[in-house]
Amino acid sequence: QVQLVESGGGLVQAGGSLRLSCAASTRTFSSYDMGWFRQAPGKEREFVAGISWTARSTYYADSVKGRFTISRDNAKNTVYLQMNSLKPEDTAVYYCAADAARTGRGIRGAANEYDYWGQGTQVTVSS
Repeated sequence: QVQLVESGGGLVQAGGSLRLSCAASTRTFSSYDMGWFRQAPGKEREFVAGISWTARSTYYADSVKGRFTISRDNAKNTVYLQMNSLKPEDTAVYYCAADAARTGRGIRGAANEYDYWGQGTQVTVSS
């Protein structure tokens, strides 16, 4: 069992920034690939960003490239999502997820590769 807890969401105006954090309960956090996903009302869950266990590989959805940055601090068992230049269309519940198998499919966007999911944190961007 791995518990993931997201924090850092909230209400921000368009053009603003937020940093999301995801803290993991496991001491083996460094052995997991990690990802961020989001889901807006009426839409399917969408891949946002992924990072390999070594942090040598990162991947982003086209919609967030140049604006969002994924990173991790294995000493703190935490993965981050820095979100800049936020737009109203970024409004969603954001979830972090952990992938034990580390096939590379998960960090490239395959949601079904992930074994553990957080409860989500709401991000609302107003215009």
